[in-house]
Amino acid sequence: MTRVCVAGAGVIGSLFAAHLGRVAEVSALTRREEHAAALRERGLRVSGRADFTASLGAATEPDALPEPELVIVACKGTDLDTVASRLEGHWPDAILMTVQNGIGADEVVARHGDWRLLAAVTFMSGTRHDDTHVEYVLDTATWVGPARGTTYADAQAVAELIASSGLKAEAFPDLRPAQWSKLIFNATVNTVAALTGLPHDAHFAALDRPTDLGHLVKGLMDEGKAVAAAAGVELREDPWQMNVLATKRGSAHYPSMLEDVEARRPTELDMITGALVREARRVGVPVPLHETMERLVKAREDSWSA
Repeated sequence: MTRVCVAGAGVIGSLFAAHLGRVAEVSALTRREEHAAALRERGLRVSGRADFTASLGAATEPDALPEPELVIVACKGTDLDTVASRLEGHWPDAILMTVQNGIGADEVVARHGDWRLLAAVTFMSGTRHDDTHVEYVLDTATWVGPARGTTYADAQAVAELIASSGLKAEAFPDLRPAQWSKLIFNATVNTVAALTGLPHDAHFAALDRPTDLGHLVKGLMDEGKAVAAAAGVELREDPWQMNVLATKRGSAHYPSMLEDVEARRPTELDMITGALVREARRVGVPVPLHETMERLVKAREDSWSA
């Protein structure tokens, strides 16, 4: 694949666009014209774990961009339906790859077109400094798997392209074990951070005292693991061990839901915790902790307009 469009040039989209711009012809579909103009004029700078500036095309309308072979849909889950509707009727021969948190992103995109679809989850993270500068912070992998109309070979080809650009990526014939590992991790860490105001740090793995936060985190993750087991999904990684390792990296990470709450904007609650709770009801597994976290985060969102 030599032509790639990244739809959504936030932190994750910018990391994909800039790195892939070194090995492919890359364009970005943005929401604002001033963002597109800045990318066209100044390129996209990456700092942190890498240091370079990539040239790429950018526009606010698909018709103004070259037809891609791969579209990476990298917007937040709250914007997914809107972005997919903008792509409707365009690029029928392209493969679209979703990289949202949670599960069900490919189903949202599928409502807007008959594209072949790949699903992905990414663990990399960064900090957006402005429209043309993103800092690469956490250099962990993107996991890719087939969804609708695609094969494991398609997932491998995209993972190899991503890896050739300097990012980490791995393909799987079935992405569900990886998706569910991250879903449980995210449904726990994001909601706990959003409600406590704590970044993801050592508090999330502390178990020494009865009042330590790690007991709540572990309880939430145990509920999630019970849902995955009832759904017949064997997890790729243990979410609790993922949590413990992440808290030992030395620098606290700000989960996206905490950033959203601090900015008083809608969170991705429905695609993350909401998806887990809905699946729990489908398979008949009680998840009172996750239901409580879902209600509390939703109430916090409601408080902004009260």
